[in-house]
Amino acid sequence: MPATMKASLLAKIGGLEGFKVSDQVPCPVASKGFVLVKNIVASVNYVDVYFRQGHYPSAKTSDLILGQEAAGIIEDIPEDAPSDLKIGDRVVWLWQGGYAQYTAVPFSQVTKIPASVSDEDAAGVFLTGITALALTTDAHPVQSGETVLVHAAAGGLGLLLCQLLRDRGATVIGTAGGPEKCKLALKFGASHVIDYRKDHEWATKVHELTDGKGVDVVYDGVGKDTCDGSFAAVKAFGKIVFIGNASGPIPPIPVEKLAVKNISVMRPALKNYITAGDRMARYGKEALDRLASGKWVVQKHDRLYSLEDVEQAHRDLENRGTVGKLLIKI
Repeated sequence: MPATMKASLLAKIGGLEGFKVSDQVPCPVASKGFVLVKNIVASVNYVDVYFRQGHYPSAKTSDLILGQEAAGIIEDIPEDAPSDLKIGDRVVWLWQGGYAQYTAVPFSQVTKIPASVSDEDAAGVFLTGITALALTTDAHPVQSGETVLVHAAAGGLGLLLCQLLRDRGATVIGTAGGPEKCKLALKFGASHVIDYRKDHEWATKVHELTDGKGVDVVYDGVGKDTCDGSFAAVKAFGKIVFIGNASGPIPPIPVEKLAVKNISVMRPALKNYITAGDRMARYGKEALDRLASGKWVVQKHDRLYSLEDVEQAHRDLENRGTVGKLLIKI
């Protein structure tokens, strides 16, 4: 194994100017409980933005290597590695440190990639796919016939949710910014898409589309800008699942606000799902199987970034000007 590797380091917490690239970063090694993966392609997720901004205690360290997921090849294994993991296996993983040539990953966080699935598609679907499955199975078990509102429907997660909800027999109403994003969400399974840039009263439009009833559940990954509208759009006895805050933190919610329509609100964290039971293995396999069978199509952003482009990738994601999943070629 090389003594050093190339990686994009977060030199300081906060703004977008904190990244630097170095080819003198100490290379991790395989050790008890950890395989060494040579990364081929990593993905950019909003959780990386939250880490960069300092919302997690572990992000207080300088020279942090971000990147929650990547696809690559097992380069080395320790003596205690399970028999189904071998050097040369193509794998995708969820952990930390994907913006680098090599990452040491726990056995439990590694999943083999089916032969028919490309590295880019695996990295594009794994984290968001597991998230989509957990949101629609655990956070709110979506039933056939329900009507679901998906914000940021043309994003990496939004497009997978549209496809999954369509297959489960739900009616999907999406919101997206601009006509091209709206067309894409419709193509990927949404029944209706509202352009929030053009139709500022989108919550009223939701009620028109649902004959005044509202939706059974809202998946809101935008946060501050859509919070009030989500409360307006959900039906009586419905549910709002906040899954992110791309536009800023969600304002404090008075408990009395829930009583107006007897609604419930949830803010799930994926890590709490995948550390319980067998969800990581089960949802990870299902995500890749859906991809291999064609039930999921991954829409990748039209720019493939490099390690030198990580700052720009974060900038593009935060500006909400991207479509689909952002990937970094290592």
